[in-house]
Amino acid sequence: MNRLLKIFGTLCLLLIMEQSYGQPKGYNISFEFYNDTFNIEVDSSIIVGNDTTLSKLAVIAYYDKVNQGKYNTILDKLLAYKKAHELNDWLYYQLIRKTAQAISPKKENYERYTFYKWFFLGKSGYDARLTLADNRMIFYVYNDEDISDIPFVNYQHKKYMCLNRHDYAYADLNKVPAQEMISIPEAKGAFSYKVTRMPDFKPEDYYEKQVQFNYKHKTYHFNIKLNSAVEAIFANYPVVDFESYFNIPLSNETYGSLIPILKKNLNGMSQKKGIDYLMRFTRYAFLYEDDDKNFGKEKRLSPEETLFSKYSDCDDRAALFFFLVKEIYNLPMIALLYPTHITMAVQFDKPIGQPIVYKGKTYSFCEPTPQKENLNIGQISVNLKNIPYKVVYAYEPVLK
Repeated sequence: MNRLLKIFGTLCLLLIMEQSYGQPKGYNISFEFYNDTFNIEVDSSIIVGNDTTLSKLAVIAYYDKVNQGKYNTILDKLLAYKKAHELNDWLYYQLIRKTAQAISPKKENYERYTFYKWFFLGKSGYDARLTLADNRMIFYVYNDEDISDIPFVNYQHKKYMCLNRHDYAYADLNKVPAQEMISIPEAKGAFSYKVTRMPDFKPEDYYEKQVQFNYKHKTYHFNIKLNSAVEAIFANYPVVDFESYFNIPLSNETYGSLIPILKKNLNGMSQKKGIDYLMRFTRYAFLYEDDDKNFGKEKRLSPEETLFSKYSDCDDRAALFFFLVKEIYNLPMIALLYPTHITMAVQFDKPIGQPIVYKGKTYSFCEPTPQKENLNIGQISVNLKNIPYKVVYAYEPVLK
């Protein structure tokens, strides 16, 4: 009898252990996010299965489970971090990506990883949607900005940009059925790709790059502090409108290693000579290469990316030149887009060389990209003299 009781007891214990270990458990996760460690607790109530079957019913079942679970502790931390660190939407999305990766690694189950990104972006108030087509889970977000080079769909007079197009490089994602998009009822907000503030990075994560160029028979040397995390931030960043693109700032350490030195070098120069110095710095301190050869596609580098990239083209030089002139002299400027080139023009007290009149104001050419000719302020390449252009961005300083 005792032996039977012992056997029964052992079987009950094994059954309890099997049931216990067979159920998902909550756990704590932490990861580095720029200059902080992000800690969250993942409750077992929001852990979904490992099913890789793509169906609308499966996604809705995932949503119902997580929506009824204890997800608010994670959401509250995400939103609190966003507010405390003044994250733009694109940087906040990077935080959500890392959170989803920590909860459900992308390589283990891509659909579940994408589900968590969609869920937390939607619960953060953004109109994020999922579409299932051709055995793919396509992730969209409502955006009302001028964005190019990524797929989008129009649905009910709203434009939805694809957030995971880089995972389906060769698929025609513009043909997915918009009416089948899965949404979160309370999520109505538009997502913005504008980056007006870079995150704070750990100073020890920077490295120095030596840059030099010659001006007026003198060689100038720079030790610019750069952070490879910037490249990761913009790895899947789309081609945004020129206003958004030109106003992407430098991170604090990079700014501090470059702008004060430039200001020191410009001290004592006239405004015209100082702009000429910045024009030639942007033109000759970096190697030139077309995007098609460098990246295999059109890619606009932010000013900080241009500083650490081995090669850059005219878009990148124009953005860097704009940033430097705005930061040091804060003069009105326009960006002139030709069919195969973009260049800059600056408003001086008196126009220099060939003038450009735009909306009643006069500007002077400042070519920041290497040309066959050694162009001075007010000069444009012979190849462009009779080519029509379009002013794609006009900057007017705000009086403080």
